[in-house]
Amino acid sequence: MTDSKTATSVNIDNSGIDPITNFSATPTFAALIENRMARRRFLKGSVGVAVASIIGNSLTACSSDSSSAPVPVLPPVSEAPLLGFTAITTNRLDTVTVPAGYSVKPFLAWGTPISGSYPPYLDDAANSGAEQEMQIGMNHDGIHFYPIDVRSDGENSSEGLLVMNHEYVEPNVLHAGGPVLPRPVEQVHKEIAAHGVSVVHIQRQSSGEWQLVNNSPFNRRITAATPMELSGPVRGHAKVLTKYSPDGSRTRGTINNCAHGVTPWGTYLTAEENWAGYFMNSDAGQPREHSRYGVRSGNGRYFWETATPTADQYQRFNASTLADDATADYRNEPNTFGWIVEIDPFNPDSVPQKRTALGRFAHEGIVFATAVEGEPLVAYSGDDARNEYIYKYISNAPYQRNTAGGHLLNDGVLYVARFNDDGSGDWLPLDVNNADFMAKATAAGVMFSDQADVLLNTRLAADIAGATKMDRPEWGAVHPETDEVYFALTNNNARTEQQTDAVNPRANNTTGHIIRWHERDSQAAMVFDWDIFLLAGDVGTATPGTDLVLNADNHLASPDGLWFDSRGVLWVQTDMSGSQQSDGPFGNNQMLAADPVSRELKRFLVGPLECEVTGVVMTPDLTTMFVNIQHPGDRSSPDNFTSHWPDGGSSRPRSATVVITKDDGGVIGS
Repeated sequence: MTDSKTATSVNIDNSGIDPITNFSATPTFAALIENRMARRRFLKGSVGVAVASIIGNSLTACSSDSSSAPVPVLPPVSEAPLLGFTAITTNRLDTVTVPAGYSVKPFLAWGTPISGSYPPYLDDAANSGAEQEMQIGMNHDGIHFYPIDVRSDGENSSEGLLVMNHEYVEPNVLHAGGPVLPRPVEQVHKEIAAHGVSVVHIQRQSSGEWQLVNNSPFNRRITAATPMELSGPVRGHAKVLTKYSPDGSRTRGTINNCAHGVTPWGTYLTAEENWAGYFMNSDAGQPREHSRYGVRSGNGRYFWETATPTADQYQRFNASTLADDATADYRNEPNTFGWIVEIDPFNPDSVPQKRTALGRFAHEGIVFATAVEGEPLVAYSGDDARNEYIYKYISNAPYQRNTAGGHLLNDGVLYVARFNDDGSGDWLPLDVNNADFMAKATAAGVMFSDQADVLLNTRLAADIAGATKMDRPEWGAVHPETDEVYFALTNNNARTEQQTDAVNPRANNTTGHIIRWHERDSQAAMVFDWDIFLLAGDVGTATPGTDLVLNADNHLASPDGLWFDSRGVLWVQTDMSGSQQSDGPFGNNQMLAADPVSRELKRFLVGPLECEVTGVVMTPDLTTMFVNIQHPGDRSSPDNFTSHWPDGGSSRPRSATVVITKDDGGVIGS
């Protein structure tokens, strides 16, 4: 126990935004000038319609490759509108608001007991770290519902596994009295236990309410201390050898888990996003595997490396060179983070796998194109930081339903996107076996020893390839019928007027936008056609080339979470900053529903004070929706809670899932 006379309070940085670390010269100054000129010509109508989105209900193919196949036409608008509810207004209430005819109920809040001895949640923050390991984690994020029969029919809408991420922790709420320095080991233990993933067996009762299935073997917590395997090209590489794993095969835990993914074979993928700030490295010159990602030189985000009394599991967050050999310290520990992690929710004894072939960066999530028998598996992921990139992975082996599994994520090629101003785009390989890529690396004076080295330095490789710097690529979503890919670009206040281009058309882009693209010929194609689906902003904001002008029913800022339901409705969630919520015209963070063909857009949900609305999924019959509410009252101090949701009164705020149903038992959104 730390002597209270020497302990001091500490301010934790919970901004949730990684620092800008992309100082690459791509695009070059000459290319920037040409892009600006091309953009001006384009806006005058001489180059095409890169920003002008849909003409004749299809994406316009603008590439100079005249031999490419025409882009498929989207399905026509049905006579019955997709969005049958009445839009709700913005507000700043400390509750969750949904349209008339719908009901909403909090479920599985932080601290809910799910396993072990089922320790009850204590509102005075007196739960221990050991108890937190048996309770739902903090700050819910990506979420998925797996029907209990997912590996057969997959149609059960009354029972299944709800799997969710827990992105980060708020020590001001997690601990009575808040965090102190040096960090008491019990505080650090609890914070590590509140990170990670929860797997929860749930069942709908005859009353219609959902309940946790107690004592289910599926109920499970995965934390920032859970043993995990490194798989794929990086496994065993010299740059992942540590004191914990001298052979470079294992690591401990997963952190800053934001969005997620769902494999065609029914496993869960959790994405490690702003992980770099958890570590510190005081070496005079950090290796590129640290500096390009924002590993700190002074202290980690939560000061975990200062935990007292000291222990190996906390000292690993100090990535400074402290010994003669990498197997005697944790200089390589940050290199075991920044990956996509595969979890089998139906096998509680399975070891999570970090799939290194998918690249290392601030993964927001991962989404799959429709898996086609006999064709490669295709997945997309965004790097959620200002001026970073969008990636595509193509497996080397074809997808076969009867044999599909994690091996498809261990062997493939990673590509990065270049968005051309004429509305076309190219996928650029990050592959040591590609002569063009290696020639660019040589010209830039960069050496990669092997493919593992490329993947450990994915951002650097993308810089060299010549990718397009984007406005914080967040969640992606793939249309269930057309395979169009949608990506949210949340915001970028660092983009200057000289750095704008057709796909990122606004300087100081504080409100963000949504783009989409369609691959040429097949999902594994190297060329695509893109447009801007939505420019976010206040009432009156227009998306060029479309009839979409935002109004009081749908104005929004900082689009983040995206998800398609099986009807083809695109659900859009926002992650505005605290200042945008408190001072701007948008109210609290919200969720909207969009018809991707007509561009009809309606506000469906508004969250409580200072929260982020993030993560959404439905049961197969579309009659129950699960939505995550993260960090309500995120400006709270230990003695002043700025939200009391969901328990009300004077309670401390708790992240929670909400269950939404239509009062007539019908399809959500209809």
